[in-house]
Amino acid sequence: MAREAEIKFLVKLDSENVPEQIYWDASESESEGFKECDSLMVSMWDREEKNTMSIDLWTGEMNSHYYFILMKMADTYERATNNKDLSHMIREFAAEFASKVDDLAKKEG
Repeated sequence: MAREAEIKFLVKLDSENVPEQIYWDASESESEGFKECDSLMVSMWDREEKNTMSIDLWTGEMNSHYYFILMKMADTYERATNNKDLSHMIREFAAEFASKVDDLAKKEG
């Protein structure tokens, strides 16, 4: 039996259309109502156009978000392709990325 699920995003913008607050809700979520988040990245593959369409919004720091996206991409890629070598390569890049971010933070701190 087919089901439907829905994901909603609510973005509050300032006078220059820059995101100030981002909220999300999903019909399959265990909690009810919109929940706030600091960043949102959604990518969709258009097989006819052979192109990725995306929505990228953020209200604050993105370094941690990018690190965890890279790690999640490695996990998803490995499950989808069973290619452990390339998944490992993505994880290694994520670790190097995190190290560089940490180095920059120490220099700025």
